[in-house]
Order: sequence, then C-alpha cells, then structure tokens
Amino acid sequence: MFLLSKEFVFDAAHRLDKYKGKCENLHGHTYRLRVTLVGVPDEEGMVMDFVELKRLVHEQVISLLDHNYLNQIIPQPTAENIARWVWNRLEPLLKSERRKLYEVTVWETADSFVTYRGSNDERCTESEG
Repeated sequence: MFLLSKEFVFDAAHRLDKYKGKCENLHGHTYRLRVTLVGVPDEEGMVMDFVELKRLVHEQVISLLDHNYLNQIIPQPTAENIARWVWNRLEPLLKSERRKLYEVTVWETADSFVTYRGSNDERCTESEG
C-alpha cells in the first residue's frame, strides 16, 4: 500500500456565527489543503496520476472555494467542516478497486490544522448540523 498526497492553496473569507471571539467577525485565511489517497500502483506504477488528481481537486474544490465567502458554501465553515465538505465532494470520485481517499487535511494557519478520515474511522458521534 502507498499513500499519495497532493497539496493545494486557496484564499477565502469566513466568519464563525456560533463562536464567541474575534473569529465571529468577517476575516480571511490563506488555506492549505492536502488530499491523501491510499492504494496500490497500476500497471504504469501509479496509485493515481498527479495531473489527474490536481484537475479533479481544482474542479471539485478549489474553483468553488478560492476567493469566495465560505459561509455561502459551507455551514459554519470551521477547518473541521471544510475538511468534511472536501471529503464528501471527493470521496465518491476517487474510489476505485485500487485506491480510495485516505484523509483530507486543512490548514487555517501555518500551525493550525485538522485532518479528516471520513465517518468510518470516527470514535465520536458526528452530527451534520
């Protein structure tokens, strides 16, 4: 098994309606996103072509979030909710007999990030609200 990752950067604004503090005000971040797949290489020796992964993530995620107001796209756009939203968009498109989405990591700042591995790995109860 191999882990294959590709990173992306996008800029976006948001505010956290349910948060008490300065993040309840409109502000922005330069987000970093890492998409990681797990799988076995094909006959060409690749889990997935990096060019194809880049195209898919740009089409399904970056083109929608970059230079946008996240509250109009993702309810309560915390790093956690952004990571889950990205997972839900990409997971069905990346699944094949040889590979699947392993994790999505979203950095809000250089040293603050979350990693989401889908609802199957969770030990806590998750609500979509």
